[in-house]
Amino acid sequence: MFSGVRSRGVFLCKSCCRKYSVVGLDPVSEMRTVPASIVLPSYHRNGIPPPRLPSVDIKSKDEIGRLREAGHITGGILDKVMDLVQVGITTDELDRYAHDLIVQHAAYPAPLNYRGYPKSICTSVNNVLCHGIPNSRELQDGDIISIDVSIFYKGVFGDCCSTRVVGEGDSTAHKLAKVTRDSTLAAIETCKPGTRLSSVGNTISKYAKEAGLSICKEFIGHGIGSYFHGLPEVYHYANSHGPTLRPGMVFTIEPILMEGRDTMAILADGWTAVSADSKRAAQFEHTILITDSEPEILSPHR
Repeated sequence: MFSGVRSRGVFLCKSCCRKYSVVGLDPVSEMRTVPASIVLPSYHRNGIPPPRLPSVDIKSKDEIGRLREAGHITGGILDKVMDLVQVGITTDELDRYAHDLIVQHAAYPAPLNYRGYPKSICTSVNNVLCHGIPNSRELQDGDIISIDVSIFYKGVFGDCCSTRVVGEGDSTAHKLAKVTRDSTLAAIETCKPGTRLSSVGNTISKYAKEAGLSICKEFIGHGIGSYFHGLPEVYHYANSHGPTLRPGMVFTIEPILMEGRDTMAILADGWTAVSADSKRAAQFEHTILITDSEPEILSPHR
């Protein structure tokens, strides 16, 4: 873990002698629209999601089939958006591209107007932990960006996220992205019937500690299905909470690992979560299904 100094919106990594911009708020374009033919979630007009189910539900065969289809579409779109990441492109352009891909699949971009969120994906750059709103800022060489894509399709939700270094980047940024991905995949491997859900956080915590990284404790994974967010709550840090896993459970694992302290703040837009010390973060996410044996990743992506 490196030490650094912040000056005039630029953070200097002393260990690798590379600079990166501290990201704030930039102009946001108008909310995009979806064709009338798209099946809409209940919150599309007023932004208010339905009440959360009181317990963890076990998915039917039909639900699992639709979740698998939605997850594969979501992961494929994420890969295509990630392939577009390059120096000079704005996160708003990434949002427009993702939005168009989603509606081409006859799906609804799940974040759009969810609790008033104004865009179709989340783009979190450098010191932004999550929920970064796509805007007019151009990506710079050395940025690290996490892109979260989620859709509503055939009555269920798909959800996934990945992180990429823009341009060459520095060794710390590449390490941050790799450890976040590796810890997520290792945590998924533990998710077998009869195992406590706490195995997820305990596994990720081990990886983070060995790499000298912190874990954001404010944001968690969640159950998903005909609802966007529900039970179980999935903690990404060492804990002893959560139910015993049973076949038919579906939930996300989506840790945010941080270079510095695990403290954060929310900016004035009410959404953008940033590290309190302006150091960088990375996120990786899959939606998984608990089966009779090995866990199944429903949102395959790179």
